[in-house]
Amino acid sequence: MARVIILGTSGAVCDAQHDYTHFLLLGEEDGPVLVDAGSNPLEKIKRLGIDDLALQDIILTHFHSDHVAGVPNMLMHMWQMGRKQPIHFYGIPHCIDRVEGTMDMYGWEYWPNFFPVSFTRTGMSDDTLLFENHDFLIRSFPVVHFIPTIGMRITNKHNGKVLAYSCDTEPCPNALKIGKDADIFLHEAGGPPPGHSTARMAGEAATQSGAKQLRLIHYQVWNQDPETLVAEAAQTYAGPITLCRDFDEFEF
Repeated sequence: MARVIILGTSGAVCDAQHDYTHFLLLGEEDGPVLVDAGSNPLEKIKRLGIDDLALQDIILTHFHSDHVAGVPNMLMHMWQMGRKQPIHFYGIPHCIDRVEGTMDMYGWEYWPNFFPVSFTRTGMSDDTLLFENHDFLIRSFPVVHFIPTIGMRITNKHNGKVLAYSCDTEPCPNALKIGKDADIFLHEAGGPPPGHSTARMAGEAATQSGAKQLRLIHYQVWNQDPETLVAEAAQTYAGPITLCRDFDEFEF
């Protein structure tokens, strides 16, 4: 079975118990796939007993600091530790162009003996092939955030099960396409629009899309109690609801 490990659950204002939202996909054949890097995830990967040298593929959903600001520190960390294996980034041009520009600003061309890094830019059309390896087929859909942003349908190629990820979005038709009949709908609950969705709206999306299970992520934690979000989502969704927590692990 494929596994998901939640490395962070917070929205843009994190605290000591909740890092920015990002997660790992672990398959049966290929190495782990990292989705976003709002902070440097390598210490967490090490804590989980996963060799960071196995990490070769990173998906970036959009260019907001709570999703990409960890990239420079992560790459510098890998370089300082003597990494030679290549790293591949995948995302839409609006994000990837700016990540490359950030690395240029840091002068990474002057970092001697730097390992190979490649960037794959994908389109903003519905149902675009974003990434594929032996374990996962990942298709992306543009969603409605403050800047160009993609959500994803992640299919486990070994059993056909689907993990849907809304990413940061207000309610929109593509969020329902992402979640359609998904085994697990990982949906943000960052707050009211514009650009985000409440837990109640996440429940509505799970109901309308026919998702079998709802997991809430990317929620507010600063001076707020996120535990109430489950009850809020239950007002509009009758299926199983889980509030994601940092280091949660589940299969699909």
